[in-house]
Amino acid sequence: MIPLSKVKELIDKHISLETELSSGSIDKKNFAEKSKEYSDLSSIIKEAKFYSNFDNEKKDLEKIINDKNSEQEIKELAENELSDLIKKKEIYEKKLKVYLLPKDEADNKNAIIEIRAGTGGLEASLFASDLFKMYEKVSNKKKWTLEIISISRSDAGGLKEVIASVRGTNIYSTLKYESGVHRVQRIPDTETQGRVHTSAATVAVLPEAEEIDVKIEDRDLRIDVFRSSGPGGQSVNTTDSAVRITHIPTGIVVSQQDEKSQIRNKEKGLKILRSRIYEFERKKKEDERSKDRKSKIGTGDRSERIRTYNFPQGRVTDHRINLTLHKLEEFMEGDLFDEMIENLNLQAQEEKLTNLN
Repeated sequence: MIPLSKVKELIDKHISLETELSSGSIDKKNFAEKSKEYSDLSSIIKEAKFYSNFDNEKKDLEKIINDKNSEQEIKELAENELSDLIKKKEIYEKKLKVYLLPKDEADNKNAIIEIRAGTGGLEASLFASDLFKMYEKVSNKKKWTLEIISISRSDAGGLKEVIASVRGTNIYSTLKYESGVHRVQRIPDTETQGRVHTSAATVAVLPEAEEIDVKIEDRDLRIDVFRSSGPGGQSVNTTDSAVRITHIPTGIVVSQQDEKSQIRNKEKGLKILRSRIYEFERKKKEDERSKDRKSKIGTGDRSERIRTYNFPQGRVTDHRINLTLHKLEEFMEGDLFDEMIENLNLQAQEEKLTNLN
C-alpha cells in the first residue's frame, strides 16, 4: 500500500513543474533539468491520478451495488466495473512502486565498457571481439557514440582487451547488467574433429565519472612512463609515451599506451582511473547497504558467470533470470538486446520491491 500523501506529492509536483516551465522565466540550465523531471513525472502521472481517485470511485460503485433500489442490470455493470477497477489498481500500484524506488545516481551517466578475453586461448580472444562488435551494433542502433579508449589485439582478428566509452541517454542503466563472465560454446574454425569448445570473456561496465564525482589528489598518484610495445613485445615508439598510473589509496592501476603522446595517454588513463575509483566507492557503499539483501542480478561481480552463448544450438541463456532466447544470430546483431535488458530490469525491480516489503 502506497501512502496517498506520496502519490499526491507526485501530482502536485507535476502541476508545479508544468506551471514553471510554461512561465518562460527559467534559465537554460534549469529548464533542461526541470524538463527532464517533468518528462519523468509525466510517464507516471496517469497512474498517480487514478490511484489518488481510487477510493472515491470504489465507494461510488459500492454504493450502486448495495443500493436496494438499483436495477439488477445496473448492479451487474457496477460489479464488473469495480472488478476492472481493482485489477487496474494492482497494475498501477506496481508501476508507482517501481517509480518510487530509490534511483541509482549513476543510471543517467555515460559508461566505460571493458572487455577482456578469459579462458580459452585464441577462441576466447575471438569471442571478446564478437562481444565488442555486438555492443558496437547495439550502439549504432540506439544512436549512441562509442569511442575506443584502449585496444589490444591478438592473432586472427581477436581482442585480448578493449576499453571504450559509450555516450548517449541512460547508458549506464542500460548496460550495467552486462558486467560478468560471458561464456561461449562453439566449434572453432581450427577444430577438425567437430568438437565444441568452451571459452569465456569478462565484461566490466563502469559509470563514467566526471571530475566533480571523484576528486583525485596528485599526491595520491604514482605515474610511471615506459615505451609502448606492440604484438610480440616489439617497440612501437622510440619515446617513453606509455603511462602506468597507480592510485595509492585504493591500489587501482591503469596502463595506457595507445596514443603516441604521453599527455594523451595520461588523459585517457586518468579517465579510466576516475571511473574505476568511482565504481569502487559505489560498490563499497552498496555492499554496506545490501548485506542482508538477496539479489540474483545487479551485483556487478566480474567473476560471476552471467550468460552462455551456445552457437551449435543457436541459443543465448542468461543464468541470472533463467531466460533463453533461441535466436543467437539476431542477438549478436544487437536485434534482441532490448528484450534481454527489459527482462533483467524487471527482475531487478522485483527484487528491489521485495526488499522494500
